[in-house]
Amino acid sequence: MQKITPFFPTIQETPVRLIARYFPRPMHKAALLAFFIFCWLLTFSLVLHHSASAGNIKGYGKPQPIWCGASYWASGNKCGLNGNRCRPFDNANLAFRCPANCKAVHVLSPHAVGTQEINYQPFVIGGPAEIEPAQSISDYIYRADSFVCQAAIHAGVVSNQKGGCGVVKLAGTHSNFISTRQNGIESISFDAFFPKSFSFVSGLSSDCIRDLRWPLLAVTIIFTTIFSLCTASTAVFFPTVFTLLFFHVGLVSDPPSTDSDYASLSSLIIGRFLPAAFVAAVFYRYTVKPQQRDLHAYFERTILWLGGAWVGSLNNYTFDFIPIQRLTPSDLAAQPGARLALVIVVVLLLSIAIGQIYYLRLEGRLPRYLGIYAIFITFLIVCVIVPSLNLRIHHYFLALLLLPGTRLQTRPSLLYQGILVGLFINGTARWGFDSILQTTAALRGDGQLHSLLPNVTAVASTASNITFSWTLPPFAKGFDGISVLVNDVERHRWYQGEGEPEHTFYRTDHEKEYFRFAYMRGSSTADFTKAGVWESTGQWRKMEKGP
Repeated sequence: MQKITPFFPTIQETPVRLIARYFPRPMHKAALLAFFIFCWLLTFSLVLHHSASAGNIKGYGKPQPIWCGASYWASGNKCGLNGNRCRPFDNANLAFRCPANCKAVHVLSPHAVGTQEINYQPFVIGGPAEIEPAQSISDYIYRADSFVCQAAIHAGVVSNQKGGCGVVKLAGTHSNFISTRQNGIESISFDAFFPKSFSFVSGLSSDCIRDLRWPLLAVTIIFTTIFSLCTASTAVFFPTVFTLLFFHVGLVSDPPSTDSDYASLSSLIIGRFLPAAFVAAVFYRYTVKPQQRDLHAYFERTILWLGGAWVGSLNNYTFDFIPIQRLTPSDLAAQPGARLALVIVVVLLLSIAIGQIYYLRLEGRLPRYLGIYAIFITFLIVCVIVPSLNLRIHHYFLALLLLPGTRLQTRPSLLYQGILVGLFINGTARWGFDSILQTTAALRGDGQLHSLLPNVTAVASTASNITFSWTLPPFAKGFDGISVLVNDVERHRWYQGEGEPEHTFYRTDHEKEYFRFAYMRGSSTADFTKAGVWESTGQWRKMEKGP
């Protein structure tokens, strides 16, 4: 059996011995534990309440919390004809509050902006209203489908590290959105008009409290570190640390994407905690408890296991640089560096597995663990061949698969197990127990359907009008209409029985316009074509192949 011999055992055991000397009876230790947890809960709650409730912007009131991906416009035709579902277009303000780390939020499926296809990057369209450097915050104009918090970071209204408050002002129709790189975000250009835009109000007076996740992180790290150094019982150490980390992740460091208040968020996290705690009790029984039995290296446990747990729990910071979002062939092909990153991760995991196999062989446990992982692999193969469903390996599921191999009491196993427990906490607190078998539609989200595309022809084109015709939708496949986007806004719908399959568009300002077409089933659209361009001169530039 592998056993860790502590470095400087006298020093490592000193905190535990002091607790045993001054709190010798179990009742005393229980009271000390209750007081310790009460102190953490009181400190944590007060800081969290202050962060959630404080703040006022003079003349605009209390800012509304919004999540990092909030915007004023939905993609495709979800805003309806002429964007009527996304009104008003101007003469409206919103006092908002953004959390920290919004720069890390990326669009995870292709989004068309004119002829550009945007993916795996922040979504901010626009910047200074003129090419010259903006003189004030109000000089920045953004297209309405930009993520508000990322636009606020780009304009310098809020900080990515601490979040912040501001007031967004709808600015109506705007043309020629300029691309600039500021505050770590490179915005996207769009050289045509859009019916809805926004800017930010400058010169505000507010007492807005910024995102306090870093002070709260310090609070929880200090409490868990002290607790780990002073606790000998694994049965007390593990559930306490697990609970503190779970609520810290769910409420502070990586909360679910929602605009709800903290009461609703707390309710959601408590609902996720109960099943997570049950699963944690199972892997505690079979992996954590055996690993830490008779372990007296409390400083090493704190550095390796607890430190690893924090690394895994803060996955949105610690592993965010790895360019892998989803393990699907299309995502790996589309995301720059994803394939190389996957190879590096696989090689690293194999190296770790070889080390663990060596120690399992020394303990004579290798045949048993080979049997366990043979069952796991068989289960995964069965999941892969299930028809109409796709296997998706979530954070929590990856942790559950690998945790049995960390039962050994070695220093590397302490680190690996801590990281895996942290990944389990992050996955379940942030996303819940999402299914590992998902339909293609669920896995795709708002991505491309790879559906049929309309065959469209520009039959006449001048500087002031253009006429399109298209083949009839394939009714046998359920399509009954055509949707037309002009500058990424739905401007026309045609259904079978409504006359000839053609339409003429007019303009008076002779500005460039981008056209995209899609088949429809009722009000739902299939994939849109790439954008064709109606130049200001009247020339029509045909769209390229593909969605």
